[in-house]
Amino acid sequence: MNRLKVLLERPFYRYVAVGGTVYVFEILAIFIAQNLGASTLVAVGLSFWLGFFLSFALQKFIAFGDKRTHHKIVIPQLIATAALVLFNFGFTLLVTKLLENVLPTFITRTLALGITTLWNFYFYKTRIFSTPPRNPGNEELID
Repeated sequence: MNRLKVLLERPFYRYVAVGGTVYVFEILAIFIAQNLGASTLVAVGLSFWLGFFLSFALQKFIAFGDKRTHHKIVIPQLIATAALVLFNFGFTLLVTKLLENVLPTFITRTLALGITTLWNFYFYKTRIFSTPPRNPGNEELID
């Protein structure tokens, strides 16, 4: 248990733990939606968007410790995250198309997921959720 605590002190491990948690959440959302009568398409769409917003909140507050909640901070972060998700989607389709005759689909998806996981971490840590040093004239945006 102590080792887990030490690991979770590092942002990358919190990032991966949040990702795994959101994945499980999305699968449960699909299961629940379908049991309530939703079609497969509606269930997956619902789980995607619920997962997107949950992931955004957990990555921001837990994985990267960005506690800023002012709309002038959160809205650009949300837009940047959405742009990154769209880019990742295009990249995933490109990798799938380029390797469709070489590797099984689940391998190409896993490869694309591994690559996007790494650069997402970098962009979240250094750009999207990076917190600037305290600046006395900017408290309302930091707190």
